Amino acid sequence: MTISDWLRHAQGVLTETGCPDPGIDARWMAEDVLGMTRVDLKFEGDREVTPAQLTRLNGMLARRAAGEPVQYILERADFMGLIFHVDKRVLIPRQDTETLVEHALIELSQRGESRVLDLCTGSGCVGLSIASLAPLARVTLTDISRDALEVARMNAGRLSADVDIRHGDLYRAVGRRRFDLIVSNPPYIPHIQLADLQREVRHEPALALDGGRDGLDLYRRIAHEVPDHLNPGGAICLEVGIGEAPDVLALLRDALSPADSGAVRDLNGIERVVWARTRAGN
Repeated sequence: MTISDWLRHAQGVLTETGCPDPGIDARWMAEDVLGMTRVDLKFEGDREVTPAQLTRLNGMLARRAAGEPVQYILERADFMGLIFHVDKRVLIPRQDTETLVEHALIELSQRGESRVLDLCTGSGCVGLSIASLAPLARVTLTDISRDALEVARMNAGRLSADVDIRHGDLYRAVGRRRFDLIVSNPPYIPHIQLADLQREVRHEPALALDGGRDGLDLYRRIAHEVPDHLNPGGAICLEVGIGEAPDVLALLRDALSPADSGAVRDLNGIERVVWARTRAGN
């Protein structure tokens, strides 16, 4: 079987089983197993696939056809121009979340050396991107899941990022420490909607998805305690689900009476990040 033959076969299988991006997923798996680029696959499509390669490719294809996300199969995801290890212990980084990191970097660009806290870090994609792209940031990663922190620690090593990694439930992981910037992409899907999620998303850890009855459980807790953990003039930036921005912004405003606050839209025009900045000297 040639490379082109396998790609056509794989795309057909994935189309039949309802994968949303069959051509892209087939290509990614082929690139990984064959050690080739997209251009290589195109111009060397008549090259024969070895029996060992075919066994690996078909094993991946079966997993993808069963609904397992391709990022888990390849054990990696691209985010902010960086490569992160991901597996079933953590949520897969998404492009929407780059909006959170981009706004955090803008916030940090107006500051000097800053202490940054990433709550619910998961794979570490948010905090480690900040640590990698903002040299003056001193970043702490926290999560309630020890399994997730193992992945975050692995990614920190891969990126040579000097960060503090702590286990605990939200702010309990950091005691009474205060920060100049707090970021988080907490679970925000209403519990009742979990069963209706795309089958690929249902492979991801429920702990990283379930936001409680209305999706806002974690936001209420984060907002309630944030005054005790922000330095004067500090800021908090949170990713939110579709339609949640007004409610989360209200929680932050009630908790902080901030000097300034607002929402940031993602590339699809959805209010994806809410932020609030405290008054200097308060």
